[in-house]
Amino acid sequence: MSSVINARALLSLAEEARQASYSPYSNITVGAALLTAEGRVYKGANIENASYTPTVCAERVAFFKAISEGERDFLAIAIAGGEKDKPSKADFPPCGVCRQVMAEFCNQDFYVIWGNGEKITKKTLAEILPDGFDKNSM
Repeated sequence: MSSVINARALLSLAEEARQASYSPYSNITVGAALLTAEGRVYKGANIENASYTPTVCAERVAFFKAISEGERDFLAIAIAGGEKDKPSKADFPPCGVCRQVMAEFCNQDFYVIWGNGEKITKKTLAEILPDGFDKNSM
């Protein structure tokens, strides 16, 4: 599966998605690009709220857009983020809540990619969420 995933291209789409971020409180913009098995890409950007708790990460926005359109088979997601109007940080992995959403909808060999173009990290869901809680845990 990893040979069909162009990490750099997917990361570039995540960078584009950062432009749609609504982050007036943290000034941290995050974009995500979620690749389906059929080759479709769903983009998401973080959406903040003054109350913080309702804030939604870019990764979950991308997943929920795809899932609401009937998608259920995912290959990879790329994440780009950092301070507004600045290049993405090299190390910007997904938060724990987003990892849990990935565990709900993806296999352990699903790829999670982050970076800034110069440094790209590509790991499987199993690597970033060892011993994760999923439907098999029920």
